[in-house]
Amino acid sequence: MTSMGKTRRMMAAGLSGLALALALTAPAHGTPGATEQRAAGQGATEQGAADAAWRGLGWQLAQTGTDARFRGLAAVDRATAWAAGSKGTVLRTTDGGRSWRNVSPPGAGELELRDVEAFDSRRAVVLAIGEGEASRVLRTDDGGATWTESFRNTDPRAFYDCMTFFDQRHGLAMSDPVDGKYRILSTRDGGRSWAVLPNEGMPAALPGEAGFAASGQCLVSAGERDVWLATGGGATARVLHSRDRGLTWTVAHATIPAGDPARGVFGLAFRDRAHGIAVGGDYRADQPSPHAAAVTGDGGRRWTAASAPPPAYRSGVAWLPYSRTAALAVGPTGTDLTTDGGRTWRTVDTGSYDTVDCTRDGACWASGEKGRIARLGAR
Repeated sequence: MTSMGKTRRMMAAGLSGLALALALTAPAHGTPGATEQRAAGQGATEQGAADAAWRGLGWQLAQTGTDARFRGLAAVDRATAWAAGSKGTVLRTTDGGRSWRNVSPPGAGELELRDVEAFDSRRAVVLAIGEGEASRVLRTDDGGATWTESFRNTDPRAFYDCMTFFDQRHGLAMSDPVDGKYRILSTRDGGRSWAVLPNEGMPAALPGEAGFAASGQCLVSAGERDVWLATGGGATARVLHSRDRGLTWTVAHATIPAGDPARGVFGLAFRDRAHGIAVGGDYRADQPSPHAAAVTGDGGRRWTAASAPPPAYRSGVAWLPYSRTAALAVGPTGTDLTTDGGRTWRTVDTGSYDTVDCTRDGACWASGEKGRIARLGAR
């Protein structure tokens, strides 16, 4: 396909300027097994395209009518996205972010909603976090007009942090360690019912280790069976990986510093089964985060520190559509862009966001404190 033909096709799909620029530099027939040398050469081209495109782009804030903090975000396509946050608040857009409708579950005002997974404009699952019965899962099949509680935690030792779905039926949620191991909850019917998985294949947790319910990205999946779990708080930050939907796990040490309850890996993003990015640091505003990002090219068996990481703590990360090497990371002090697969980052925005998500058809959203939800668009 010629460059001009590809341009017309992408513009017809309504892609953002940045995704379009990156798409034009991507190979016409890329595969997940592309060599690092090829990725490096492409990355140099993408960096120039991304820099040029970003000068005309930025986060466009929406009027949400709430001061809730939205740490949960699910981008479905360029028209539809869901956000879940404090005070039991759920918002939904079906017009590309121009307007957001409050579709919060009735009576959920005391719940802290930290994750949302959406399948389309009508079906979504939200996770409430907290000790004991504060951890719950609710599902809607009618765009938020009605909600059904499908899980309520009755174990006072459990504290659920994140969830992920492999497809429209199979998903997992994770709790901080119970009896020395992370607890995994599984659904096979799209979140309508849940069951705790056996923990024989789960490695022991480190003393003080836990997950961070900061962005809905401490548990992420890629493909039909692979899932990764991010940790912090222990002596070292770790990333656990399962190839069988949470039954058995391997563990790898990440390069992001831990050793304190406020430090570790806060967010993960995998663009396929091999290539992933981890972000985190120390969430305390008065503490530095000098090694806030790491990358893997082998499914999480080994992690390498970013040579030029984000300058501060970051809680959310997402791969940009139509690019094999570009991604965004967000946190309370700004947004950073990488065009070389996470090895180097540069700050492109100083607004506060907790999480970020992009769609396959070229739209990106971010959300955070004080009702902030934004879509990437022309300045």
